[in-house]
Amino acid sequence: MLKFRTVHGGLRLLGIRRTSTAPAASPNVRRLEYKPIKKVMVANRGEIAIRVFRACTELGIRTVAIYSEQDTGQMHRQKADEAYLIGRGLAPVQAYLHIPDIIKVAKENNVDAVHPGYGFLSERADFAQACQDAGVRFIGPSPEVVRKMGDKVEARAIAIAAGVPVVPGTDAPITSLHEAHEFSNTYGFPIIFKAAYGGGGRGMRVVHSYEELEENYTRAYSEALAAFGNGALFVEKFIEKPRHIEVQILGDQYGNILHLYERDCSIQRRHQKVVEIAPAAHLDPQLRTRLTSDSVKLAKQVGYENAGTVEFLVDRHGKHYFIEVNSRLQVEHTVTEEITDVDLVHAQIHVAEGRSLPDLGLRQENIRINGCAIQCRVTTEDPARSFQPDTGRIEVFRSGEGMGIRLDNASAFQGAIISPHYDSLLVKVIAHGKDHPTAATKMSRALAEFRVRGVKARHQAQPGRPHGQEAGRPEAALAAPTGPGSPSLVCVLPLACVPSSRLGGPSQTRPETSIEVSPTILL
Repeated sequence: MLKFRTVHGGLRLLGIRRTSTAPAASPNVRRLEYKPIKKVMVANRGEIAIRVFRACTELGIRTVAIYSEQDTGQMHRQKADEAYLIGRGLAPVQAYLHIPDIIKVAKENNVDAVHPGYGFLSERADFAQACQDAGVRFIGPSPEVVRKMGDKVEARAIAIAAGVPVVPGTDAPITSLHEAHEFSNTYGFPIIFKAAYGGGGRGMRVVHSYEELEENYTRAYSEALAAFGNGALFVEKFIEKPRHIEVQILGDQYGNILHLYERDCSIQRRHQKVVEIAPAAHLDPQLRTRLTSDSVKLAKQVGYENAGTVEFLVDRHGKHYFIEVNSRLQVEHTVTEEITDVDLVHAQIHVAEGRSLPDLGLRQENIRINGCAIQCRVTTEDPARSFQPDTGRIEVFRSGEGMGIRLDNASAFQGAIISPHYDSLLVKVIAHGKDHPTAATKMSRALAEFRVRGVKARHQAQPGRPHGQEAGRPEAALAAPTGPGSPSLVCVLPLACVPSSRLGGPSQTRPETSIEVSPTILL
């Protein structure tokens, strides 16, 4: 309780100082005026919109929601001070991508700043520019930085210029299958095709031989074109069984940049993260230093402002390679907040107001790791249909709670309608403990308390190996039976995070090979 008061007392102090001006910048840094933000619109929906609304309310900022015709009854609309319909007559997803409507709502309702959340328009440079042109602050990096980081080829070139190691790959998007042949002749198989102008696993295809090259090139191009409107691809050497480690960075408008340590996002399905851990278990301290140092170097190279994530692959020999920068808040930002006691959304808003990181008490030497946090994503998916999203009304919902558990959700309540139009995420469960085994035990206990009825459920994990550039570390399934007639919740965690007693007894040794179970949370 004392810790709670201390942290939030600090936040209230920042609120009291909102009318002050930022400290004078040093002579070699541009001077910027501190302009308080009084009203924020979130150009998003669901749990991330509510997450930002809560942060704004804590800072005394009025909130504005937008919603599509299909989202009339969604919780994020109810949580905001004001809510406005957008995209009338448009498809469900297109409504949240319609920049003119969003800007119109912002201008008509005296919105000071727009927070993009994640997904949708969060990494669109044209949206950041549209906000700027309308005189509305974009809570994120500058449009130019968003553009550079969104172009994977340019981001790669920036990393090279900053002295950050990259995976061997093409310097520019390839324009023909012949170029892919030439690359594979030089570097050998396996290789991977990646969309040049998007992420999230779309447009990614791994190729293990010449026989697979043409088919995968065609498929990757088609996927990238459909998802991002541009089928451009680049090719990289495929790193087999790596760890996927990302570093949270935070920058201000005065050139200050710091890191908030790393997250391990190696447990994935179809290139989609499903379990995230901070800090990464058993990470060599020297490797951690190299990862965080390179992240800050890259951010300084591009003049990064606000929150972002630098992503790396780490091979079996401990060598790390830059993948990309996500110029937005991540779904898994929660675990970083839990171990550092830094509210990233508060920091984003204050930086957009013109505050410096030191003014906020954020200095690198003050950022410390406090325990371990694990995030699991509970989704409404049906394993019997290849994990296709399931829809319907939730008839029963009881969540796992208690000490060390944080729940971020929007549609997780009795009577909620699970829409077929959007992401299947139901609730993010975050467990925080003094170390990895403690956090894993809390997570297992919390998942065992869940009761969800009314949507498709599956009682056990489905066999199947994770796809793509994913970790080769051992995994274990923690099944939590929920009683007769109620679905089981199954969580797959790295064995490094699982107490030996959960693996069959204190004397049981950890297996040396992976258990082939699908790494996801099942309902």
